[in-house]
Amino acid sequence: MLRHALGTDEVFQGSNAQQMIDDHYQYLLINLLTIAYPLAQSYERRIRFLSQWKAILTGTAVASGIYLAWDELFTAFGVWGFNEDYLLGIYIGRLPLEEYNFFWTVPFACLFIYEVMNHFFPRDWFKNSHQAITFFFLVTTLFLGAYFLDRMYTSICFFLTASLMGMQFFVLKRPWIGRFFRGYFVSLIPFLIMNGWLTGSFTEAPIVWYNNLENMGLRIGTIPAEDSMYLLSYLFILTLVYEKLKTK
Repeated sequence: MLRHALGTDEVFQGSNAQQMIDDHYQYLLINLLTIAYPLAQSYERRIRFLSQWKAILTGTAVASGIYLAWDELFTAFGVWGFNEDYLLGIYIGRLPLEEYNFFWTVPFACLFIYEVMNHFFPRDWFKNSHQAITFFFLVTTLFLGAYFLDRMYTSICFFLTASLMGMQFFVLKRPWIGRFFRGYFVSLIPFLIMNGWLTGSFTEAPIVWYNNLENMGLRIGTIPAEDSMYLLSYLFILTLVYEKLKTK
């Protein structure tokens, strides 16, 4: 998930009691804003994004099923957690309802970005460089995963990303990978805004916190750098299923 920094052995207790009651809707609001425009434009006749609803739902179910299980385990291990001051208070297991919503709104929005870029910019920008990009992510995440082997979030996130990039580089060789990277890079823009909101850029305290013992301690604003690779691996699995099932 996409979380904030916590001290070495601190457990976040929430912000002060003077917060407005509206704060409990902040994570829900993030979800609504994430999906609002893509959903409103899904019926746009040139793209007809929702015509691929089976591929969208199946891809989301597969990728989100894997990452929600990961999310549940890391919450149990104290790698990250949630600030109840910004939640509705409804939980499924250890995860708030908003977290489940997050794993439906984000993939929908990112697949929408991917298809919009493919439609309006049909030329593959990375046709001649996607192999180099894949290899760069493979080597970088493999090295950092090994270097930070004692950091649970860093090592697992980077080794998973390295495994997926290795599969693409040596085995899968999917022809859409250049367009995938383009969609990923564009998705990083709303990612920085929404994840910054989640990790405390626009609130007194983070909505989602991170334990610094389990990550590199390197931030993009308030966002752990690992989250960028978390997004990359998630979107790769999502797109792999989506491209397999969508009608041409």
